[in-house]
Amino acid sequence: MNFFVTVSGRRIKQGILIVIISFFTALFYFSQSIVQFPVLSAKDEPKAIYKGEKGVALTFNIGWGDVQAEPILKVLEEKKIRSATFFLSGAWAERHPEVVEKIKEMGFEIGSLGYAYEDYTELEDEQVRRDIDRSLEVFKKLDIQEVELLRSPTGHFDKRTLKIADDMGLTVIHWSLNSQDWKNPGVKAIVKNVSKVKKGDIILMHASDAATQTAKALPEVLAIIKNKDEMVTVSYMISNGKVKTTLIP
Repeated sequence: MNFFVTVSGRRIKQGILIVIISFFTALFYFSQSIVQFPVLSAKDEPKAIYKGEKGVALTFNIGWGDVQAEPILKVLEEKKIRSATFFLSGAWAERHPEVVEKIKEMGFEIGSLGYAYEDYTELEDEQVRRDIDRSLEVFKKLDIQEVELLRSPTGHFDKRTLKIADDMGLTVIHWSLNSQDWKNPGVKAIVKNVSKVKKGDIILMHASDAATQTAKALPEVLAIIKNKDEMVTVSYMISNGKVKTTLIP
């Protein structure tokens, strides 16, 4: 009996230790996910939008590379899609004016992804302002005059970013559904991630060269969106219904 009690006590201690480790592990991953969660300022301060009320907005980030954008545009053209929103890095747009021209000719909405793809939360105010302004100058040279949307290059932003963007006449756009396509998890995994889409979602995808499986997954992604709700641009979503935001602590 004594032996049994000793073993049981040891097992109980081990069980408690496992529970404690599991708790702190879960807490760590939860805190990591918060870093990526869309945030915005308090009431009456500049806001970041991550979800709408009507339609589904498909968005693509392009920060570098000259291979993946063309196949993605080809799929969109074949499927007669014209309502996606592209967030372009100014540095990329400067190096690929012919692709930018095609995006524009196809009627897609264009937003800024900054210029040099830097984390705005790690820059001084003037550096953030300069980076955004430099991207807008590139767009003007490429005859893209009315850029009103900004996506923070790395997805990280704070109250300062929101204030600077607002002062420059821009609205910060985040996302509510991440396809994870940049991780290249496989076409089936990308499609599965997007299959969670709901009305009002802003979907994040990429047309940079790091996302090598996006074009192959795109036909199924488009079919999923079509069965869920009308595909709309981010601007249309903003102007035709309520949008959702969360507060910066």
